[in-house]
Amino acid sequence: MARPADTARPTAAAVLDDAVRALAPDTGANRLVPQIAAGQAPRTVFTTFALEQHQVIAADRLSFQHLARRADADPPVADFFDLLAEGEALALKQLAGLADACELTDREISAYEPHPGCQAYPSYAARLALGAEPADVVIALSANFAAWGAYCGTVAAAMREHYGFPDSALGFFAFFTEPAPDVADRARTALQHGLDTGQARPEAAHRYGRLLQAYELMFWHSLTDGPASRS
Repeated sequence: MARPADTARPTAAAVLDDAVRALAPDTGANRLVPQIAAGQAPRTVFTTFALEQHQVIAADRLSFQHLARRADADPPVADFFDLLAEGEALALKQLAGLADACELTDREISAYEPHPGCQAYPSYAARLALGAEPADVVIALSANFAAWGAYCGTVAAAMREHYGFPDSALGFFAFFTEPAPDVADRARTALQHGLDTGQARPEAAHRYGRLLQAYELMFWHSLTDGPASRS
């Protein structure tokens, strides 16, 4: 008797779509982005954003590089994290335009003391890099990237409309707002490998994703905790 085809096994695309839906932040969860969209947030928020992101990017790049090394025996997964690490390097270059528009000096950037709330996200990403199954991190990050990209798109539009920033200052936000087909393709390939090998555990990934989304919101809300350091 022929063995029936296994129709219950989900595809990577379906698992990722489900994570994006299930882990999407509640409407109104981000208190700061709507204020920026309305032009009601103080302009100093963008200075603090640039300063904090210099440290977030450096930390996330190390986390992605470590995840790639941990997934060395699983090339599709390692390729995904290698691409993310490369993307962080590109994002740092794009951030220079915002730093220049905020008149930040290299000394101010290097001497800045970050807000703990803004650095909770990269700290948790580093924890995942150390001990979580890399295929599960693919799911969690993919869900978070969807929310992050939407926020960046809203902020970029408001920076031009309400705050008078030049286009050169918007490159960082545009980098994350515009669709990244290479990242999406590699995420699906990496996760499909994880599903096929039994490494991926969507339930655990959703737990990681919920925390990443919470720390993402903490980042935005912490931007207004105090004035940016200009020592």
